[in-house]
Amino acid sequence: MHEPEPVNLEVWLDACRRAARAIGEMLAERSTATERAAETGTTGSGGDHTLEIDRAAESIVFTELERLHEQGIRFRAVSEERGVVEFGTGPLRVVIDPIDGSLNAKRGLSHHALSVAVATGETMADVRFGYVYDFGPAEEWWAATGAGAVLNGRRLDASVPEGRSPDGRIEVVGIESADPRWLAGAIDPLVEHAYRLRALGAIAPSLCQVAAGRFDALLSLRDCRAVDAAAAQLIVREAGGLVAFPRFEDRLGAPLDLVPHSPVVAARTPATLTQLEAMCPRR
Repeated sequence: MHEPEPVNLEVWLDACRRAARAIGEMLAERSTATERAAETGTTGSGGDHTLEIDRAAESIVFTELERLHEQGIRFRAVSEERGVVEFGTGPLRVVIDPIDGSLNAKRGLSHHALSVAVATGETMADVRFGYVYDFGPAEEWWAATGAGAVLNGRRLDASVPEGRSPDGRIEVVGIESADPRWLAGAIDPLVEHAYRLRALGAIAPSLCQVAAGRFDALLSLRDCRAVDAAAAQLIVREAGGLVAFPRFEDRLGAPLDLVPHSPVVAARTPATLTQLEAMCPRR
């Protein structure tokens, strides 16, 4: 059996939901700090030390990918830990972070998420389906090109306005890659343009906050990887927001690979997106 459409929404949504349920059960079984902090002793393709929970979560996702391949769907998987894995020759690329926000998961902090994007090409612009399940608040976010974005079964309002403080600054700006050294380098423009900052510690859930209008904007202070942003950037765009990867002339031209190419910025208005792009660190 072969997939009749380039990206079959029902098929991919069902697979992501099965994976999210299984990862949630796995995390519940490893609820102590000691269990969450255990490392495998290896480094993933993304460059980070691999936790046992990362490896277990990725194994769950790949079980679902193998099931889809057995149904005749062909694709290339790009995953945080295993790198690039071929499931036959075909146009689809599946970009996976089994646990975005692994440090949060390790420490028992709320925001850590499964992130899965399905694309028909090699850049962010080619993503056709995005799924993020944030295990802390138990929030399921997904979007499909042209179909809008959905949070826990309810379509997000694409007309949510941007918030501004009385003096005209962006009311709530999410910050990712919040190493104090990176934050220090961006502090002057942030003082000028941002009223309040919030740092969740995971790029996919943070982008989703922009989609829902909880954050007015998001700025990552260093280059991010496709596995962290590919799914959620589509959710933002389908919810009426805007996204850019400022190191590329085409704002959505960042490749769907494992190399951190560019910061990511997201906003509810074009003017704010331009302001954030100007704040991005230079190489």
